[in-house]
Amino acid sequence: MTSTPAQRYLDEMVAKRGYVLDYHKVMAANDFPVLQAADNLVDAAYLSQRRLDRRTKELLFVLSLTVLRADKAHIQSHIRVALGLGVEPQEILEAIEIALPEAGVVAFQHGFDAWREVVNAAALEPSAQVQPQR
Repeated sequence: MTSTPAQRYLDEMVAKRGYVLDYHKVMAANDFPVLQAADNLVDAAYLSQRRLDRRTKELLFVLSLTVLRADKAHIQSHIRVALGLGVEPQEILEAIEIALPEAGVVAFQHGFDAWREVVNAAALEPSAQVQPQR
């Protein structure tokens, strides 16, 4: 089986990032040069070791994607990478909570739902009777 340059590049992206998104896969197949150009920017700002460590960058990514209300799968990919780097679930939640004063409850809830699903967060049920949700 012969691997194309685009396939090798996509596999290298997984090795460096720990994930790829659906748009990476489609761009690799349909416009490889633009994928490479976009990835070079990501590499310079995010993957290259500079002053911020990778854990901090992942927390910033989770927060910024939450504020932008990015696709839940995109937020979750960075939550999983952060967890893989040893970031505690509570630390990730604290980063998401920073969205509250700047972006509001709706943006926070979007990121919170992504986090809750990935970490399988426990919940308490009220002991008082509540109105049914519609």
